[in-house]
Amino acid sequence: MSESDVIETSSDAASVCRGIQRLFARNDVWLMPEMPLRNGRRADLMGLDSKGRIIIVEVKVQRGDLLGDGKWPDYLEFCDRFYWGLPPHLDRAVLDGEDYRPDCCGIVVADGYDGEIVRPAPLHPLAAARRKTEVERLARAAMRRSTVALDPHCSPWGNAE
Repeated sequence: MSESDVIETSSDAASVCRGIQRLFARNDVWLMPEMPLRNGRRADLMGLDSKGRIIIVEVKVQRGDLLGDGKWPDYLEFCDRFYWGLPPHLDRAVLDGEDYRPDCCGIVVADGYDGEIVRPAPLHPLAAARRKTEVERLARAAMRRSTVALDPHCSPWGNAE
């Protein structure tokens, strides 16, 4: 992979995330990028809807990355709804196969300007105790990021995400 491929891929992922965040924000769902999970994984986007349900979006911008991702089921125990986030040009037919559990995964297609839910994610409610823990983790991470953005001197303090 050349340096220009890396830059383009990074830009595509950032653009897809931006489009997804705009779509969800219009629907009162607020997402935070790069949220670490307690199992050592990192959700590309994770956030809350207006009813306190947790949403995770795993973003894929290349076919090889999509086909080679065997870790995605590890996210399901941390959210009420799970979505794949893809750019418009990426063939999403593979997501209809049994290995990708279409019964529990939604699909969002997005570019840098906007997004569209092409398959809604079914609700698979978390246990109340798990949801409470994850909502608190999201809130603390958001507050820490906000504080550090306003005052970078605070970054070494507290528990980093």
